[in-house]
Amino acid sequence: MCLGIPGELVGFLDEHADLATVDVSGVRRRVNIGLLADEGLQLGDWVLVHVGFALSRISEQEAQAVLDYLHGLGQPYEDEMDALRGSDIG
Repeated sequence: MCLGIPGELVGFLDEHADLATVDVSGVRRRVNIGLLADEGLQLGDWVLVHVGFALSRISEQEAQAVLDYLHGLGQPYEDEMDALRGSDIG
């Protein structure tokens, strides 16, 4: 199962305009934000992340609702988080 997981934008990478650091349930990863270049992203914004790409900006309330739902899935959510922990975009 493939899931889009909410992450909070916690940093921009000066050397790569299309990369940012997001915190996804305590796991920090660099993700590509190029698809949202016209969104005017700021620190603290929430994005929906899938396979290393921020696909859309979402509200904090929507992020929390999705996280609550994903936690309820149990093993599929844990599998997705394990995959995230083992990945990185350099």
